Amino acid sequence: MMQRILKMMACLAPAMLVVGCASNKPVPFDYTAFKAAKPRSILVLPPLNNSPEVNASRSVYAQVTYPLAEAGYYVMPVALVDETFKQNGLTVATDIHALAPAKLNEIFGADAAMYIDINKYGATYTVLDSVVVVSVQAKLVDLKTGTVLWTGTASASNNEGNNNSGGGLIGALVAAAVKQVINSTTDQSHPVAGVASMRLLSAGSANGMLYGPRSPQYSIQH
Repeated sequence: MMQRILKMMACLAPAMLVVGCASNKPVPFDYTAFKAAKPRSILVLPPLNNSPEVNASRSVYAQVTYPLAEAGYYVMPVALVDETFKQNGLTVATDIHALAPAKLNEIFGADAAMYIDINKYGATYTVLDSVVVVSVQAKLVDLKTGTVLWTGTASASNNEGNNNSGGGLIGALVAAAVKQVINSTTDQSHPVAGVASMRLLSAGSANGMLYGPRSPQYSIQH
C-alpha cells in the first residue's frame, strides 16, 4: 500500500511542478481595446494618495508625465491641468477622479486619462534597517467611451541590490541608524518615486504601456 502511494506521489510531483511554474508567469494583458482606441493625448489626473505622507501626491505627479511623453504621447501640462481644476473649484484628487470621463474630455479635449493611486510612499523603520518604498498603480481610461484601456502596478525602493554584506550585527545597526537619519532629514522618497513612475508608465515592458503615435515603435506594435 505504501509503495503504491509513493509511486502516485512520484508521478504527481512533475505535474505539480509544471503547474507551479506556470502559475508564476504573468497573464498577458489584453490590448484589444487599447489598440482600437489609439489614444494620442493623455490627461494625467492628480494622484490619489493612500499613504500617510502629505507630499506623496505632488512628488509622484511631478514625475509621471515624463515616461508617457517619452513613450510617444502628448501629455497635458500638469500646471495647466492643475490650474484648470482650481478655476472650476476642484482641488481634491478624490473629487477629480469622480468626474465623468465625458466631462474631462469636454474640458481638456484629451483622448484618455491616466488615474494613479499611491499605495506606499516613505520610509519604514526597523531595528536593522530603514527602507524607502514607493508603490503605485494606474489605469488608462478612454474619455470618449469610459472604457479602461490599460492597468498596471509598480514599486521601487532605495534598498534594491543591498546585500548587507560585512560588518555583522554592529555594522547592520550602525548602517540602519545612518539610513534612518538620512531618510528622516532628506526627501529620499522623491527619487524612488521617479523610479517607480518609470517602471509603471514606460512603454515596451511586459504588460506595460503601449507606445504612442509620436514614437518610432508605434507602427511596429500596431
